[in-house]
Amino acid sequence: MKVGRLGPSGSVVLEERPEPRAGPGEVTVRLAACGICGTDLEKLRGNYRTVGILGHEPVGRIAAVGSGVAGLAEGDRVFVHHHVPCLACDVCRRGDTTFCPTYSSTNLDPGGFAELFRASADHVAKGAVLPLAPGVDWPTGALLEPAGCALTALRKVGLPAEASVLVLGLGPVGLLYARLARVLGASWVGGTEISALRRGAAERGGIDAAVDPRDPEAVRELVRKATGGRGVDLAVAASGHPSVARTAVEQVRRGGTVNLFGLPEAGSRLDFDLQQLYLRGVRVVPSYATTEPEIREVHRLVTEGRLRIADLVSHHRPLSEIVEAFRLAGRPEEALKVVVTGDAFGA
Repeated sequence: MKVGRLGPSGSVVLEERPEPRAGPGEVTVRLAACGICGTDLEKLRGNYRTVGILGHEPVGRIAAVGSGVAGLAEGDRVFVHHHVPCLACDVCRRGDTTFCPTYSSTNLDPGGFAELFRASADHVAKGAVLPLAPGVDWPTGALLEPAGCALTALRKVGLPAEASVLVLGLGPVGLLYARLARVLGASWVGGTEISALRRGAAERGGIDAAVDPRDPEAVRELVRKATGGRGVDLAVAASGHPSVARTAVEQVRRGGTVNLFGLPEAGSRLDFDLQQLYLRGVRVVPSYATTEPEIREVHRLVTEGRLRIADLVSHHRPLSEIVEAFRLAGRPEEALKVVVTGDAFGA
């Protein structure tokens, strides 16, 4: 079977591998679609220190069910989450499940960009194989994981009622974050983004306004008008560049919250006057990844029609064209969300 994986010198390559088999408690899934995430692109750049497996937003049809599996059957349409926490360590018991030491060591075999992939017994037992409602199409299903990441972040920071929110970086997951904030009751949602294509998608999706961050005065004026000069309740650094985090700190109100959401480059530093951070009482809260409860909640919001995200998928390419798919995903002036499709896509 064909598998997309990390190649030499920051490339993605397509290779042949044997098909995995479903052992006891496991399932195998025939790929329908898998989104290309910003972290997949960072892995190509060598800027992500976790296991270098590509593809963690897959949906498809169950191909085989191992012995002892209940509630799932061959042919079922499913989303499969790539990481699962142990649920037993001190970190998990505190509720910080995405920071569980074993969380990122779990994964799909051989990854989401494969004609057929295997979900372990641990994945199945912990609910990481989620049946898709009939009304959730494949491209939308491939957005459940990044939307879940946004929901995990919003729950971690504790979105105040009728909050003002500024999302800095309106890539696919930033756009999902902004839309979720609106669904969850934010009174005003603004954003910053270099790409005109993505600013347009933000405003079409109900975001109040989006400006180009290369004009710092436009960013300041956007926040001044929206908040009467106070600053936003929540500023989200949805890009990992240090300048974005610095702008987030500058635009948040006294006693407000900055969410470090986008993956920072390894070794990067936040250049800011810590005394000002202290005196203004600004909380800086990092968030990472998601778990099954948030993915199920996003699935519910989609099926109820409260969260509309299908329009964020701008391109899909077959697995055989994964190199071109990654090229598109890395060009924000051309693409919003790019998904790679497999044999189950038309089924």
